[in-house]
Amino acid sequence: MDYAVLEKSVLFSGIPAKELREALEAVPHHIRSYDRAEIVFHQMEEANRIGLLLEGSVQAQKPFPNGSQINVSVRRPGEIIGAAAAFSKGQKFPCDIAALEPTTILMFRKEDVLLLLQKDVRIMNHFMSELATAAYMLQQRLELLSYSGIAQKAACFLLMQARQSGKPVVRIPGSVSNWAMVMNVSRSSLHRELKKLEADEILSYAPPTIEIRDPDALQNVLSK
Repeated sequence: MDYAVLEKSVLFSGIPAKELREALEAVPHHIRSYDRAEIVFHQMEEANRIGLLLEGSVQAQKPFPNGSQINVSVRRPGEIIGAAAAFSKGQKFPCDIAALEPTTILMFRKEDVLLLLQKDVRIMNHFMSELATAAYMLQQRLELLSYSGIAQKAACFLLMQARQSGKPVVRIPGSVSNWAMVMNVSRSSLHRELKKLEADEILSYAPPTIEIRDPDALQNVLSK
């Protein structure tokens, strides 16, 4: 078990490795590995498990009967998956969770997570904060998807991130390819629109970061 990853995770942040080891020894869990494109949780499957990523990355994908798909979010090492679904009224996974690369996940049953929360108020606080953050991010995601143009989607994302951090420099989530996947657009199209915005001196495009040079002009992109 790599306790260095766990110590930095959203669930166990700030808890020393010795205490983590003791907590995990008292609660059933297992480690599961997944190949690239393998489904971790299936849409409408009973949400009775919660995972914490140790290695790799996964993506929430919403498939539709016509064959189309919306890429909802990406999770990386230290982040948890399945929590909101497990504690929802319906207790069903609303979308597929697929591995984007070889991935290792620390998996708990829902009832064992409840035991963890009861044992340590720090873990409970982290867990509740993660659920609140997930709800907030979903609201942002819905706003992002309300725009049809690629430049509008990019502008919306950049403005949301800048407002949240209070800084004009925004870090691209993972890579330009991953960012494009999250926004459900092609990488080449996103790259082209960002270069146009840079040519108009609205932003400075230098992956892995983007600097917003003219926030008012970027805001105006949303109304075009």
